[in-house]
Amino acid sequence: MRKPTIVFLKEHILPSLACIGFALALNTTLWWQGLESGALDQLTRLRTHFQPPPDPRIVTVGIDDDGIAAFGRWPWSRDVHGQFMASISFGKPAVVAWDILFPEPSDDDAFFIKGATELKDHVIFGAYTTDENPKQPVPNNDLTVPITRIEGDLENIPTTKFALLPIAPLREIGLSAFCDTLPGPDGVIRSVPMLQRTGGHVLPSLSLQSLLVYWSLKPEQVHVVLGEAIYLDGPDIHRRIPIDSSGRYFINFRFGYAECNKLGLSKLLIGYTKHFLQDVPQPDLPSVEGKILMVGQMTTGLTDNGPTPFGTVTPLVLVHANTIENVLREDYARRVPTWPVLIILLAAGVTGLAFFSKRTLAQQTFFALSVAAAYLGLAAVTWIKFSIALPLLWPGLGFCLLQVFMIARQLVREQRAKQQIKGMFGTYLSPTLVNRMIESGQSPQLGGHKEDITAYFSDIQAFSTFSEIIPPDQLVDLMNDYLSACTDILQEEFGTLDKYIGDAIVTIFGAPLSLPDHALRACVASQRIQLKLGELREKWKSEGSKWPEIVWKMQSRIGLNSGETIVGNIGSRTRFNYTMMGDNVNLAARMESGAKSWGVYTMCSGATKDACEKSDANRVIFRPLGRIVVKGRSSAVSIYEIVCLRENATPQIHECIRLFAEGLEKFYARDWDGATALFKQSLPLEPNQPGVTPGVSSNPSLVYMDIINHYKAEPPPENWDGVYVMKEK
Repeated sequence: MRKPTIVFLKEHILPSLACIGFALALNTTLWWQGLESGALDQLTRLRTHFQPPPDPRIVTVGIDDDGIAAFGRWPWSRDVHGQFMASISFGKPAVVAWDILFPEPSDDDAFFIKGATELKDHVIFGAYTTDENPKQPVPNNDLTVPITRIEGDLENIPTTKFALLPIAPLREIGLSAFCDTLPGPDGVIRSVPMLQRTGGHVLPSLSLQSLLVYWSLKPEQVHVVLGEAIYLDGPDIHRRIPIDSSGRYFINFRFGYAECNKLGLSKLLIGYTKHFLQDVPQPDLPSVEGKILMVGQMTTGLTDNGPTPFGTVTPLVLVHANTIENVLREDYARRVPTWPVLIILLAAGVTGLAFFSKRTLAQQTFFALSVAAAYLGLAAVTWIKFSIALPLLWPGLGFCLLQVFMIARQLVREQRAKQQIKGMFGTYLSPTLVNRMIESGQSPQLGGHKEDITAYFSDIQAFSTFSEIIPPDQLVDLMNDYLSACTDILQEEFGTLDKYIGDAIVTIFGAPLSLPDHALRACVASQRIQLKLGELREKWKSEGSKWPEIVWKMQSRIGLNSGETIVGNIGSRTRFNYTMMGDNVNLAARMESGAKSWGVYTMCSGATKDACEKSDANRVIFRPLGRIVVKGRSSAVSIYEIVCLRENATPQIHECIRLFAEGLEKFYARDWDGATALFKQSLPLEPNQPGVTPGVSSNPSLVYMDIINHYKAEPPPENWDGVYVMKEK
């Protein structure tokens, strides 16, 4: 097989088969078939606005609200039904079919039976299948004759042991037929059994028996081919009613309660009684001559309702009425087989992949929406206009999956192209900058701009000693552990790594991606890193002799400062780095180096503290350390220790900070003894204690006690304002 053919098979045909095949397989589940049927129901309801009016040859006669008002609560006295049949017989209907059961005798059956006699062989009474023996007496003459000309497996026909039949006198007068309306797997009635098998005989449904009476056909003129059709062959009538292998008919629902030809039983009874029996002319009396009258319950307050495509509460007499109308008009619904839909869908899918997979996302979307809209439009037209049911959902699902695959594949290809750019530039540009370059589609240029950021500097305490003691290969492993842990946390807090300088880490918070809470994120990152370093110390210590004791005591100092800074691509025209520069950057570096002088491991400026607390005043615990003038600057700056995150603060820490702050106030007031007393109280509460905390040689309480001893020996000038001038960087 040639390479282009293999590529075409792999790129277009196999994805189409996979996506559409998955949708087709899903369509075999009952759950999905319920969704398909529900979608078709929506079109059925829509179709009522575009179809012709119901066939006038069939009328539903309802036990409705007017009848309840006239004759009282249901069930009515059978005298009412007898009066109805006696009066309606003058109208000469072709069929009066009762979708109502009369299985038990009643005290008022006499007039009911007399009324039925007036209709003679034009009346059909409903029956129902059951597996429980109703123990009804055998009639002297049952005019319902079984259907015997059947081809196919009779076992497929719905079968029960017994039947719940009308009372014997009614069976001697008229015919009996089954009213069974069985719901589908999703509980909705969309098809009806045209045949029922009981007592060893195959008998017609109410719909089929009504048609036989209407056309004066005998059972021997009915030929059934299961899985194909019921053939009605009379001198003047030929009908082919499509059925499945069990004898069920797929109803082409045309009308619900609102759309059907309906008349109230009470209106007909009163009107025909007055006109024909009381000689009171009724000029608006509806004609029933030659029509099929389907009598049934037509109000929601009664029980004979069920779910159909027209709603969850539909009078079930309309199931039979729709079926009869379908046959009268030869208006049958047809389902399109799966294979032509599958072939067309595969062709459209392969075409789309071949011609649109490398087009723009807008073009792909237009193609997908156009094809989907065209198919849905076709399905709507074929159902509304021709009663041809195309599958609605699984083709759409398969096609959508294919479009998702096509778009995803393009995204993967674009991602690979981005990875190539990252491979080319990632060795000397930060990942964030590379991503920005990819998103903008422009190559990076030299230059910078002002941005409000937080600068982050960190350094390992006494790292030169590490280099002297630890062999180079082990030192690399150690630094990889440390730098990886720190970098992961910095990036999780949206920091942009500027550079590594040996053991030092330089990071930008707030550029190139703007972060309104950059100071908060930087402060949180600093404390997360200090906690992580504590975990690393335990890990290294657990590795025994692999690391010298100095590693177990590793400490890292961190300095932060916030403010307006120049950020951008700075360097030469051939090699540059996204970095930061300016006085505020230098001050952040002084915070890191100056932390040693104050016996702390995380120090920030007042600007960082204020910005952090503006974003979240309760997230981070700060301790004021005083006001200093760093080397290289003339103005004083407030400095703070970042003690811990709020969730990690203990009552001891809070008490230490309180006592220290009070001592600092005494210090500013030159109350050396008062300040010393307070610092002595805060000293044992310090989180970091020399000889206890690994790598710690001092803390702020000890530092201030030393400064006080110095000032006692050499008092500051009279105009001293509490500022301490740093002698070292």
